[in-house]
Amino acid sequence: MTKKAAAPKFERIAPDERRARLIAASIACLAKGGIQGFTVDNICHEAGTSRGLITHHFGSKNALLAAAYASIYGKVLDNLDRAETTPQSIDELVDMMFADSFLSRDYLNVWLALWGEIAVNPVLQVEHRKNYALYRERIARAISAFARGQGVTVDSYDVATIVISLVDGLWLEQCIDQSLLSLDRAKDLCRRTLTAVLSA
Repeated sequence: MTKKAAAPKFERIAPDERRARLIAASIACLAKGGIQGFTVDNICHEAGTSRGLITHHFGSKNALLAAAYASIYGKVLDNLDRAETTPQSIDELVDMMFADSFLSRDYLNVWLALWGEIAVNPVLQVEHRKNYALYRERIARAISAFARGQGVTVDSYDVATIVISLVDGLWLEQCIDQSLLSLDRAKDLCRRTLTAVLSA
């Protein structure tokens, strides 16, 4: 009777899949422990990989953090891009900006960790500026279309900046204590603000 070959110790995974697992593990670590939980040991344990793979695939822990940030922001941008055309109403735009695929209570620790780190991490600052510019461009495009429909002239980039900041603040507040501000109320306040600006 022939002896069965021993199962391989390591699973063969394509490089893109390995990168994706490391990014997902990084986000999970941020969700569990904030920026303090974003350690090489924690990430490797979560991903089931060796320490050397972070350097191999990303070059540094900071580069992995930037990739994790890009991955989350990518969901924000993808959500806006899924629509074949610019959002057709203020309600539709607000719903898209509050989508729970990236703005849910599960992401609260992740966003807080990343926002705090951006101020002191030059690598993350570069990634933030790039993604924020893309996001603001998409929001400004929608606002410009709404304004034209109302016969109103606005600085669409300024309004986009205000709206993005409003969404971030309202979402954060309703995550902290939904008894003080529900998600529906947060959306309604954002809609009313946009409607007022575009009706002036």
